[in-house]
Amino acid sequence: MKQEDIEKNLQTITENGEHLSPILPAGIKNYLIDIDGTICDDIPNEEPERMVTAAVYPDALITLNKWYDEGHIIFFFTSRTEAHREITETWLKEHGFKYHGMLMGKPRGGNYHWIDNHLVKATRYRGKFTDLIDKEVTIQVFDDGNHDAE
Repeated sequence: MKQEDIEKNLQTITENGEHLSPILPAGIKNYLIDIDGTICDDIPNEEPERMVTAAVYPDALITLNKWYDEGHIIFFFTSRTEAHREITETWLKEHGFKYHGMLMGKPRGGNYHWIDNHLVKATRYRGKFTDLIDKEVTIQVFDDGNHDAE
C-alpha cells in the first residue's frame, strides 16, 4: 500500500456539519514502531557508525511484514535524527522491512504518555515480536466522567 492508497482508505467524519480528522476503516491499524532496541540492536544517536551493522530482530521483521501485507499502516517513529535518515532507510531496505514512512526525532528518554483525540493503544516491546493478544490493564485517563472502554 502506497501513501496515496492510505489517503484513499481514510474515512471522512463530520460532526454538526463540520469535517473532523479522517479515520482509517475498522480493522486497519496505524502502527508506530520504534527502531533501536525494538527491531534491532539498541544504538544511541551518538554512535551512528553502529547503525550500519545493527543486528535485526528476526521476529520483528516477520511480524511487521505480515502486518504490512495484511493492509495495516507501518511507520517507524524513532529518536534517530534527520542526519540518520539515509543510513536508516538503507538498513531497513537491506533487511527487507516493508513500511510506509518514517518519523524522525522522537523525544529521547522513554516514559511516553501519548494524548490524542483518536484512540491510542500502546504495547511495550519486551524482547519478542508476536501477534498481539488482548490483556486487561489499568490505564490513566482524564477525569471527564466518560470512562467506558472504546
